[in-house]
Amino acid sequence: MLRRILAQASTHRRRIFAPASSRQCSSSPSSSQIPQSTFVEHLEDNPNLPDEPTPNPSAKLSVDRSGLYNPPGHSHEPSSDSELVKHLKGIIKFRGGPISVAEYMEEVLTNPKAGFYINRDVFGAEGDFITSPEVSQMFGEMIGVWAMCLWEQMGQPTKVNLVELGPGRGTLMVDLLRGSSKFKNFIQSLHIHMVECSPKLRKLQHLNLKCTDEDDSCENVEKQSVSTLSGTPVSWHAALEQVPTGFPTIIIAHEFYDALPVHQFQKAQRGWCEKMVDVSEDSGFRFVLSPQPTPAALYLMKRFKWAKTEGTNELNQVEICPKAMELTQTIAERISSDGGGALIIDYGLDGIISDSLQAIRKHKFVDILDDPGSADLSAYVDFAAVKHSAEEISDVSIHGPITQSQFLGSLGINFRVEALLRNCTEEQAESLRTGYWRLVGEGEAPFWEGPDEQAPIGMGTRYLAMAIVNKKQGIPVPFQ
Repeated sequence: MLRRILAQASTHRRRIFAPASSRQCSSSPSSSQIPQSTFVEHLEDNPNLPDEPTPNPSAKLSVDRSGLYNPPGHSHEPSSDSELVKHLKGIIKFRGGPISVAEYMEEVLTNPKAGFYINRDVFGAEGDFITSPEVSQMFGEMIGVWAMCLWEQMGQPTKVNLVELGPGRGTLMVDLLRGSSKFKNFIQSLHIHMVECSPKLRKLQHLNLKCTDEDDSCENVEKQSVSTLSGTPVSWHAALEQVPTGFPTIIIAHEFYDALPVHQFQKAQRGWCEKMVDVSEDSGFRFVLSPQPTPAALYLMKRFKWAKTEGTNELNQVEICPKAMELTQTIAERISSDGGGALIIDYGLDGIISDSLQAIRKHKFVDILDDPGSADLSAYVDFAAVKHSAEEISDVSIHGPITQSQFLGSLGINFRVEALLRNCTEEQAESLRTGYWRLVGEGEAPFWEGPDEQAPIGMGTRYLAMAIVNKKQGIPVPFQ
């Protein structure tokens, strides 16, 4: 009876939004779909199971873990496992079987004590990867141009919530405010809201935005900061739902979706089976396949229903991201009720994703299951699923995706780089050309004369941009 109760408790899922991150590495994978190198164990086929799960939201699904390996309950041998590894093994032991790839990813990235993002600065040359705002100031400036154009289409409201999901170091917002500083009416209308779960990164954002805290004697009132860069109020929140409603809202989600946890499915003789993470007999981690349908299979069926023309019959593996679907609808509902729009920029595909989950440590790709918590995990964004999710909300329109090169080019990045090159040193000019190529180029930069392994790789076509706006505001720049 106790084991049955514990097994039932395993269906509970926490709702955590992960912060954003980029995946710019010194070495790039050979294809857009990153293959898994770790062995996936195929469990015994059960002829009594259906070929495919039936999408029935009211049905209670459970995972049969009786045939999976269970590690010993106690060992007197000393363990060199990290706290996060011990925590993951504890969850698997408590459940009596494996956890989904999504739950593994969520714990690795945002565990409150040992998550990859929580207590460290992972960005830049000294970190694990480089983000677009860190590549060049021009990126944040162009995002500022987009936000200001949308503000004008909204009728230049006097109060606007400017929300950034997963702001990293705050570099994008710093460049946005600096680039827009001459447009006083726009700047004065803003209240900035940073959605960030990492205490370490919150401190960095506060520092880089040069914030001062207002004195507040009321303990129950959230303390408000003001950025001395522009005199703009700044607030921090753990989730988008905590951002106050009632004002027109502009949401920036740059390299945020790729860090949301994904579920992976693999085709077997008995149909589509979810890939799970279990403890192996040598006390490491391994992938296994669930022998029965899992709750995430409902989202898989929904994704297949959307993918009528995407050639799913040829696929052997599929990734889905329920959190991305849910977040998109939260964003669309906010825009529908309050007005405004959202800009989503990330690396991904305008179609169903096969197998893209990857781990990056110190700018190099590593095994996903190796030393969890020491490497970033991310996956390609399924922009088609994002679009379908937003279309289920009334009074919003979806535009794109278009390539990052098209997006930045239409906003005037070419003119901006030419203006900057007229007033800089040769060293600064080289940095500008390199940054420009990384943002809008494709493949290795043709002008590069340094070591091949350091050649800048363009993100221009690998990154896509999509906008969700209130229908009353027309088509946003530059999606016309």
